[in-house]
Amino acid sequence: MVMAATKKISQVALHMTVAFAIMFAMTGSVVMGGLAVIIEPVINVALLPYHERCWARIRGHSQRALLIAAEKVSQTGMHMSVAFAVMYGFTGSLAFGGMAAILEPLLNVALLPLHDRLWDKFQQARNRQGQWVSA
Repeated sequence: MVMAATKKISQVALHMTVAFAIMFAMTGSVVMGGLAVIIEPVINVALLPYHERCWARIRGHSQRALLIAAEKVSQTGMHMSVAFAVMYGFTGSLAFGGMAAILEPLLNVALLPLHDRLWDKFQQARNRQGQWVSA
């Protein structure tokens, strides 16, 4: 349980690092990067329960692969919209908003599996050493 929570916190930290890096790279402002780290995840966290409830109604009790795929595409679209809106709101630039909408989800999709593999290796090493005690 402790490992699962720690892994989730680590994933969130990676996500926030991506948001900061994109905003900083496009604006050159640490303040804007810091605001993106706070605002973008808060908006996504606020919208996600509504998105999930909507898809739960659509899905019903069925777990068909096509519906699950459509839900994930929809969730990615929501995430892209938030990235666009935050960047556009800060810069007033449609180009920067568009770049953020594309880069942010792509970087997260590319980096999170790498993160998870590294995390799994870390956990396996800790388990082999017998040093990690789950609570």
